[in-house]
Amino acid sequence: MLVIEAKLKGNKNQYKVLDEMILTGQFIRNSCLRYWMDNKDVKRNDLQKLCSVLAKDNNFPWVKKLNSQARQASADRAWQSIQRFYKNCRQNKPGKKGYPKFKKFTRSVEYKTTGYKLSADRNKIEFKDGFKASVFELWTSHDLVWYSEQQISRVRVVRRADGYYCQFLVNAQRKEAHNFEGNVVGIDLGLNTFYTDSNGDFVENPKYLRKSEKRLKKLQRRVSRRHEKGQKSQSKNYHKARKQLARQHLKISRQRKDHAVKTARALVESNDLVVYEDLKVANLVKNHHLAKSISDASWYKFVTWLEYYAKLHGIVCVAVPPHFTSQNCSNCGQTVKKSLSVRTHKCPHCGYIADRDHNAARNILAKGLEMLGAIVNSTEGHSESGGNPKATGESDLWFNNSNIVNLSHLCERRIVDDENPAS
Repeated sequence: MLVIEAKLKGNKNQYKVLDEMILTGQFIRNSCLRYWMDNKDVKRNDLQKLCSVLAKDNNFPWVKKLNSQARQASADRAWQSIQRFYKNCRQNKPGKKGYPKFKKFTRSVEYKTTGYKLSADRNKIEFKDGFKASVFELWTSHDLVWYSEQQISRVRVVRRADGYYCQFLVNAQRKEAHNFEGNVVGIDLGLNTFYTDSNGDFVENPKYLRKSEKRLKKLQRRVSRRHEKGQKSQSKNYHKARKQLARQHLKISRQRKDHAVKTARALVESNDLVVYEDLKVANLVKNHHLAKSISDASWYKFVTWLEYYAKLHGIVCVAVPPHFTSQNCSNCGQTVKKSLSVRTHKCPHCGYIADRDHNAARNILAKGLEMLGAIVNSTEGHSESGGNPKATGESDLWFNNSNIVNLSHLCERRIVDDENPAS
């Protein structure tokens, strides 16, 4: 599945119509949620039926203007939040279970296969439901002409701080050719540097939020000065300042995504095996001294793109437990306790001295290779006995036959390198 995004170019009246479409989708979603709260044993099909009931209700004449499949998609959103709540309850998730809440500020509405029409050259889109938003130009760097209308399963209209966008969900398979050279790497995510690998190389932490804090504070003060307390309607200058602040936050978000995508892709293209720590970011940000820096580093987004590109290139990306990766010596294996402020690893047992993050990256790689060695041996045993290679229960890693062959060579090569460090 590919997601291709294009900016919608129209006039102010058309943008107002898009806002009405989005608000209608929000109304349907909240109505479905209200129906679920007031009734027992509500199923997904009951919410779908409710959409047609709302469309026939004269008290809500705007509902029938929205395309029927768009109404169903809004009901599906409510059902997804309900399903997530049920799942958390069944799994006895600690803390809050995510009880569904009413949406106050929805930013998107979704169409399925009807309600819109693309031009022959794929440069324009027309929304043909009761709202009659008319024709919009599509501004995008991706060419939609290579995909047929049958491949486009969903069309989503998204409102952002700098305008309106259209996202196309295309049913297409993407595959990247990878040149296997036997390179393996372990990375340690950090705050001083974005990550340090087992070879001693590192990538600088861009710190986009820290660099933009001065600008953000100025814009936030401007919003606060123009806000009139106790007034339901605010001045035009207030809304101008609010939009400027929102655009600055959007810029930072895009900078983080761009850095995560490019860094993850470069790392995958130059290695055949990538090992990283399985960090629980949600728990780490509970430290109020480091929460802003951790969020600014955007580790979760980077790891998500790392796994995505690993699948595209057909390599293995391994997450290992982070326990004692910084405390253990990567040369002799002895534990050397150190606080977070100590940035240099000095082992009193073997005399090995290295940067703290470099030492951790080497431990992470060793853990990953040990895990892969166990999985490869177990997989080979199952294949000889005719069993299922994915039934080992060791990990949820993605494998195919070429992966297993390449991993066997990587593990053997690493063992030889460890026995002959001079080579």
